[in-house]
Amino acid sequence: MEISGHTQMLCLIGSPVEHSGSPAMYNYSFRKLGLDYAYMAFDIREEETREAIQALRLLHVRGFNITMPCKMAALECCDELSQAARLIGAVNTVVNEHGRLVGHNTDGIGWVQSCRELGFEIRGAKMTIAGAGGAATAIQIASALEGVREMSIFARKANFFGNGEATVEKIRSSVPECVVNLYDLADKDRFYEEIGDSDIFTNATRVGMKPMDDQSLIEDTGVFRKDLVVSDVVYNPRLTKLLADAQAAGCKTVPGIGMLLWQGAEAFRLYTGQEMPVQEVMERYFME
Repeated sequence: MEISGHTQMLCLIGSPVEHSGSPAMYNYSFRKLGLDYAYMAFDIREEETREAIQALRLLHVRGFNITMPCKMAALECCDELSQAARLIGAVNTVVNEHGRLVGHNTDGIGWVQSCRELGFEIRGAKMTIAGAGGAATAIQIASALEGVREMSIFARKANFFGNGEATVEKIRSSVPECVVNLYDLADKDRFYEEIGDSDIFTNATRVGMKPMDDQSLIEDTGVFRKDLVVSDVVYNPRLTKLLADAQAAGCKTVPGIGMLLWQGAEAFRLYTGQEMPVQEVMERYFME
């Protein structure tokens, strides 16, 4: 497709962005569906976020994705926020609705959709999740909004525990029907007890990511059982030690690459009103 005076622009802002697969993924999808859009990536530092967004508003771009370190700064530049973005406290997708910038966070719903595509419905389930950083918070908020019955969050006291406490209060206030508790990840007895009583366990920490790819939060693999779903947000490597151990025990697993794909698909829907050709994108850009 040729760029014309009618072509609508979309882009990614953040730093660094040269490694991002988003331009290829989105532009392929536009060509596949015959949509008159073009997607670019711009390296923007955190302190440049407001100026960059003002420029994008002036240029009447249809929307833009935000990656680190600009997600929180972008929140303050939006005219309106989705419920998920407001509760998470960060945006990764902004849609220009006739001059009004609406901020969304598709990370959490991307994780939810990756579970559903693999046959696991989170509604009514109990989840134990490790982590309280950005990805963990997005999953926790989206899961509560999507109907998780109970959630046990584990975080290290020295790291994001305060963020976990804030997330618990937000969920209790906004989604009171979801039972949510926060525990110290150092309390291994409680950790394994909660996993044993859960339908799904999710690792939303960096453990398992290269160069920690020989590590897993689950040292006692006896906690795995065939009716437990095990999820990991880490996607490099694709098969983490956690997922390999869980598969060996007969668990159904949800790899992190699915969250990456489906958060992009949700943003695509918000921009265009159409569904991304996910299967083709997966085979072309996400298969090793």
